[in-house]
Amino acid sequence: MRKILLFAEHAFTISTLLIYSGAIFVVILSGGAGQGDQVEYDSSLIRIVYSLIYAVTLVLLVLRWKKTLYFFNKGFLLYFLILLSAISILWSFEPSTTLKNSFSLINSSLFGLYFASRYTLKQQLHLLAWNFGIIIILSFVFAIALPKYGIQSDLTGGAKWRGVFTHKNGLGARMVTSSMVFFILAYQTKKRSWLLWGGFSLSILLLLLSASGSSLLNLLITILAFFAFQIWRWPYQFMIPTLIMIATISQSLYFWVSNNPDLVFSSIGKDATLTGRTELWPLVIDMIWKHPWLGYGYGGFWQGWNGESAYIWLVAGWTPNHPHNGYLALCLDLGLLGLGVFFLGFWRNYLQGFAWVRSSKTAYDVWPLIHMTFIALSSLTESNLLESNSLTWMLYVAVSLSVRMKLPIQV
Repeated sequence: MRKILLFAEHAFTISTLLIYSGAIFVVILSGGAGQGDQVEYDSSLIRIVYSLIYAVTLVLLVLRWKKTLYFFNKGFLLYFLILLSAISILWSFEPSTTLKNSFSLINSSLFGLYFASRYTLKQQLHLLAWNFGIIIILSFVFAIALPKYGIQSDLTGGAKWRGVFTHKNGLGARMVTSSMVFFILAYQTKKRSWLLWGGFSLSILLLLLSASGSSLLNLLITILAFFAFQIWRWPYQFMIPTLIMIATISQSLYFWVSNNPDLVFSSIGKDATLTGRTELWPLVIDMIWKHPWLGYGYGGFWQGWNGESAYIWLVAGWTPNHPHNGYLALCLDLGLLGLGVFFLGFWRNYLQGFAWVRSSKTAYDVWPLIHMTFIALSSLTESNLLESNSLTWMLYVAVSLSVRMKLPIQV
């Protein structure tokens, strides 16, 4: 009986990770519509599924209430940011949206709490590998057998793979995380490592087929970061000179990129405006300075022509539903207060991640730093920093709590 319950719990966890990844449901229910298409579809099934996830997660947390409380006490700044999102209904420009989004944010954060308190980092990575393995297989099936759903056509007549997601950038972003999960497991594991390297290779293949230039760049940086984090384990007499050398090279590279932006952007298939993002950001900043401290409430800004976003739509000449930058999105929602709380918590978690890596010897323990690095990079061009029902945010909650446990014992 215990084995059956354990299997059921693992199946629930993997299924929930799949749902939070944003895969399958939306692209099917919308009939293969793109991310920016205005298509009406019945989302009642999605609401039912999320409600079941919330209920089961709460039950599992209560059943292990002592461990839940122990982990809960480790993330004050994290919970303060979530609480700020909830109470922003008091000043929100769209209270009903804030209420709905903050409720989802709280529940998806609770799953992050469950994920961290129930599983070790090694177990978390293995469960994520199962999740991404399913996504990879289904993405190939959708793109090859069901191109209406799996292929995205653009204005130039070209076609990019989007797999089980609504947009090619969604597939690209998830494949960055997938690549690093399989890479870390394959790097550490000797048994059946060929299977893990296969998952890593297929993740990169899907990333290339999605033609998501920013995701490809993020992957390259996170792989380099993985090896850079290993240096942190070296003896001080070797570590410090090496880190100084890396910092010098990085600074030189930064100045070169700053002086040759067109060359860099063209190499990843982007123009200097990052597909219109740099033209959008000044308009967003203008709106941020109208309500700089507390913002417009969580989810209260982007309400189409009926909300404050109408100004941006009118001036920009197109209809974005987010600012394509996680930090600006957070400022719009919760102002400079929310952004400051996030950065303070992120910095503390990042430093704790370094202490965790320094005190361990396995590749698994580098995962928290890798995911936080990915968040910092992807938030420069995407808006899923504080997104409810999002795998990225849920995993941030999980790794933030995981690195605040007792440091791993050296073996």
